[in-house]
Amino acid sequence: MKLIIALITVLSFSLWGADTVIKGTTKVLTFSKIPSDARVTFGKKSIPILRHPTDTSKYIAFIPVNYRSAPGIKQVVISYDTGEKKVDLNITSGHYKSETITVAPSKVTPNAQQRKRTAREYQEAMKIYGTFHKKRYWNQPFIAPMHSHITSSFGTARMFNNTLKSYHSGTDFRAAVGTPVHATNDGVVVLAKNRYYAGNSVVIDHGEGIYSCYYHLSDIRVKKGDVITQGETLGLSGMSGRVSGPHLHYAIMLNGVQVDPLHFHAQVNRLFENAPPAQ
Repeated sequence: MKLIIALITVLSFSLWGADTVIKGTTKVLTFSKIPSDARVTFGKKSIPILRHPTDTSKYIAFIPVNYRSAPGIKQVVISYDTGEKKVDLNITSGHYKSETITVAPSKVTPNAQQRKRTAREYQEAMKIYGTFHKKRYWNQPFIAPMHSHITSSFGTARMFNNTLKSYHSGTDFRAAVGTPVHATNDGVVVLAKNRYYAGNSVVIDHGEGIYSCYYHLSDIRVKKGDVITQGETLGLSGMSGRVSGPHLHYAIMLNGVQVDPLHFHAQVNRLFENAPPAQ
């Protein structure tokens, strides 16, 4: 009983019942107090405990729920030397759509040489997304990479040439070739190159396990290592890589997990609501 009472005093979110979370989205936990030795895990993944961006008395943890998670109750575990607390999340499938896309046959079934290339590019990307930098570059709400109509939302099941190949891991914005693409927050460019599926690509590290991705560009205007400010032009939209027409594919990787980018924006930006004015 003493342990339960102690836990209630250090956790600001509800401990009773299970919060419903759609697979592929982000759950934000807020702590009013937290022991210095606390650790947060979700499944087999260690989740970093971060400073709240506007309230120095609080901490936060971003819980990315994988799109391929099976529906049901999953637990976030907050543990420390004297005990632990398990918080239930009720994972649901949501109501994701499906769509059929026609592309070049080689983009559906690559040859042996192309498969080697995609394997190298995948390993390179996973190494980037698996890297955690403690420095926080994002200190303001996230913005959209462009103001345009959304043509394909995150999570849509995709049939390429009538063959189910994947789900949509980002959000597509309608964009004629040559439309400027802007950084959604401050960060550092960690990838700027052409890739087989994503075409001309830019990836920005925002620190603390957050990466934003910009694909299918016609032109890249930055290079690896560049320090980027929010709103800066990263390149121009195009139709490079596996596409059926010109557009921008925008994605967020959070702690190595692809999540709905616009939902992530909304969750982060809520942390800035009612923030005290800057001095």
